[in-house]
Amino acid sequence: MRAIGMTHKGKIRNINQDNYYLSNEKIGSLPNLYIIADGMGGHKAGEYASKYAVEEFLNYVKKQENMCIVDIFTKGINYINELIYNKSLNNECYHGMGTTFIASCVKNHKLYVANVGDSRLYLINDKIKQITKDHSLVGEMLRCGKLTKEQVKDHPDKNIITRAVGADNTVISDIFTLDITDDEFILMCTDGLTNMLEDDKIHQVIEKEMSLQKKLDELITLALNNGGTDNIAAVLIKGE
Repeated sequence: MRAIGMTHKGKIRNINQDNYYLSNEKIGSLPNLYIIADGMGGHKAGEYASKYAVEEFLNYVKKQENMCIVDIFTKGINYINELIYNKSLNNECYHGMGTTFIASCVKNHKLYVANVGDSRLYLINDKIKQITKDHSLVGEMLRCGKLTKEQVKDHPDKNIITRAVGADNTVISDIFTLDITDDEFILMCTDGLTNMLEDDKIHQVIEKEMSLQKKLDELITLALNNGGTDNIAAVLIKGE
């Protein structure tokens, strides 16, 4: 696999609460690993939550042997959820912190994904398809038919998420397993990107004949030019 990642604090925020991790090489028993996390919480608590989640998830993965990818993802997220939740209870500075979290891995042309929150993973080839489901108030309302996609864009409660790592004593991860080809791109990103760019625009950029780095550079530049109102983190992955 080939992958590149970038993060930017955006044009409004003073602190970057987004984090990412990527490894095209083996991590523990995983052949590769890609992570996106978007923290929440006041006065640097969100920044800490996303960073801590990534670090402790990696520590967990490195210790696991003879466990399937789905179990590593599910149990690993449960593990970091407990750590973050307990730390938020025991330290007033971290009260109420949490983070979105997406972990993905590719093995034998199968893509494994675990998701909590409203960060996203897309599969892109001749079309763009959002694989993850947004765990957000507007996301739930959209799926129930109470809102249209147009209404979601400017909804006043757009930033309310319904599921996050560390927000409660337990957490449920969505798990996805898909067949993929070397022709497909995998894009993982926080809402700092997707709130600024329509899926069609993302697709147009990914389709261009240029390097992974230039594709991701252009996506983030476009998001900043469209307002850059939030932190941005993204990882773009492609088979060899």
